[in-house]
Amino acid sequence: MNNPKKRNKLRSIGQYLLYAGPSTFAFFLVMIVPFLYGVFLTTTNWDGLSSNFDIVGLKNYFNVFKDKAFWSSFVITIKYVVCVVFFTNVIAFLFAYILTSGIKLQNLFRAGFFTPNLLGGIVLGFVWQFLFSNVFVYIGKSLHIPILSSSWLGNPNKAFWAMVIVTVWQLSGYLMIIYIAGFTNIPKSVLEAAMIDGASGFKKIYNIIIPLMVNAFTISVFLSLQRAFMVYDLNISLTNGGPFNTTKMVSMYVYNKAFLSQEYGLGQAQAFVLFLVVAIVTILQVKSSKSKEVEA
Repeated sequence: MNNPKKRNKLRSIGQYLLYAGPSTFAFFLVMIVPFLYGVFLTTTNWDGLSSNFDIVGLKNYFNVFKDKAFWSSFVITIKYVVCVVFFTNVIAFLFAYILTSGIKLQNLFRAGFFTPNLLGGIVLGFVWQFLFSNVFVYIGKSLHIPILSSSWLGNPNKAFWAMVIVTVWQLSGYLMIIYIAGFTNIPKSVLEAAMIDGASGFKKIYNIIIPLMVNAFTISVFLSLQRAFMVYDLNISLTNGGPFNTTKMVSMYVYNKAFLSQEYGLGQAQAFVLFLVVAIVTILQVKSSKSKEVEA
């Protein structure tokens, strides 16, 4: 124990166990152990109820790649993710830009735009289901607006866009807060110098503001990707996957396979494939954004 380096190392380990040990143990117990057990279940034929199951190896993974309905829901989810990420971030950025320009009552508007994020997915879905099926239809028929004269939720082409609209409506205010933080971190001297050099409007946004806000874009795109890929509560309460499975997202399909069809092993394998896809997409997105942040 006369070695100072060894003493310092033991002291560091002791301090870590004292302060971070309990939270590390809780994280391992609540997150890592269930995840590893879930991966193990992908190699079984467990139905989710019985106490007995057999090891089937990689059979569930082969069945995942053969399941056309799973990949059909995956394609729908990809389209939904692209639309949600694009529209949500564009609208949130525009809200943040307007509400940091010094307009009157901007704090009130910030609170108002953020409020939809406080509604849970289930409640949000039922509220908008009532709006699409009753309020909008009544307005459409009264004012002779063809696009609103019938419920979007019963139309295979419009139900998807109803999902996108509700998600963008809910999430934009949340991402707006992140973009507002990004705007407030931009040095005013930089913007004033840009104005003196003749940069205004779109040029100022594209050449000055966006490069200095790459960090905010990284966080916002990551959050919107995660929410869009894992959507379930809004999906089940607003459309329940209908009509004709045209809005059945992959999370709902996995849930139905595991718990309603009682093919838990197969459902767990599908969930793991979804996890891998989401992890790869988010890692690539973060790496791409970080590289642009360094350049900026």
